Amino acid sequence: MAERSSLDKLSIKDLDLGGKKVFMRVDFNVPIQNNEVADDTRIRAALPSIQLAKSAGAKVILASHLGRPKGERKPEFSLKPVAGRLSEILAEEVMFANDCVGEEAQGAVGRLAPGGVLLLENVRYHQGETKNDTEFARQMALLAEEYVNDAFGTAHRAHASTVGVPTNLGKGAAGLLINKELDALSHVLYRPAKPVVAIFGGAKVSDKIEVIENFLGMADTIILGGGMAFTFFAAQGKEIGNSLLEEDKIEVAETLLKAADRQGVDLVLPVDLVVAPALEAGVETRVVDVDEIPKQWMGLDVGPRSVELFTEKLSSAQTVIWNGPLGVFEMEEFAQGTLGIARAVAGSGAFTLIGGGDSVSAVKKAGVAEQISHVSTGGGASMEFLAGKELPGIAVLTDKES
Repeated sequence: MAERSSLDKLSIKDLDLGGKKVFMRVDFNVPIQNNEVADDTRIRAALPSIQLAKSAGAKVILASHLGRPKGERKPEFSLKPVAGRLSEILAEEVMFANDCVGEEAQGAVGRLAPGGVLLLENVRYHQGETKNDTEFARQMALLAEEYVNDAFGTAHRAHASTVGVPTNLGKGAAGLLINKELDALSHVLYRPAKPVVAIFGGAKVSDKIEVIENFLGMADTIILGGGMAFTFFAAQGKEIGNSLLEEDKIEVAETLLKAADRQGVDLVLPVDLVVAPALEAGVETRVVDVDEIPKQWMGLDVGPRSVELFTEKLSSAQTVIWNGPLGVFEMEEFAQGTLGIARAVAGSGAFTLIGGGDSVSAVKKAGVAEQISHVSTGGGASMEFLAGKELPGIAVLTDKES
């Protein structure tokens, strides 16, 4: 597999931005509560590129989506509160346009001074965004002379603001966040220090098939937990009670188990579980071996012996990749397995990479986020990259001249 990294693509650092109108796709898909930004992590992640463009005297035009308004103007998905938060962070006014195309957007861009920042309204207010509509992309491209993509979380989507605009402009560069993301992911995918341990959780096997397959060729150990583990247990002929099961993926799980065995990869499943008769707060729970799930009960977290086993597997790792929680960690009763692994990953001494919103939340909840080598801002994008797939939002950017 040929190595791919942001080093192959034009970077924002390669552009002459002075006085230029720069369309910068950022990921400001942040939680809004009571018309205020509840968590500004993603806004702060884009600051290095914004500051670089500002200091170069560019007219910075920021575009983002927020939620899924499905092509309709819905006030709860407006980016206006984000403009307010960004103004506070930059300690200067960030202009806001009530649309991302047309007279409203063009007028706002016309009033933008060099070094100034403008945030356009939610690109997903238009159906043309997710359809990568040619005319919609052309209208957005009219606003700018340069294109920078710094929204890694949407790089796996072929949308108008990620693919259509740079296609129209005939050029595009990677922002500093995308540089950082791809360099960390490339390091893990192509130059990992061995042994490599990959941990995959979450609800569905179907979400992780390709990435597990890819890691069978590079990981020494693969740890599986979360709801997806029960499809593997079913493939081994175990009784799983009312636990989550993807019946149509049992054969896939069997194939992956055999492939791991054939390739000498240590594929590790939980040995005990926290089970309950229902997924609800305050419910009765028990810790049982994986062979002893009571009928009508369901496994909702990995048990303490599983955490010990997984921690031991991590002890000799030099590279650790983690995506997906090992239980329903949003509920206190079923959080200890995921939090235990978060602490074990952080304390492993290995190069650690975490991708996916739930895993990121887990390391924050466990208070160990600062000890992780790289926390990816894009769960879906990072998993597709690690599965060996091309990301449309990166592929469209201009190649560096060799």
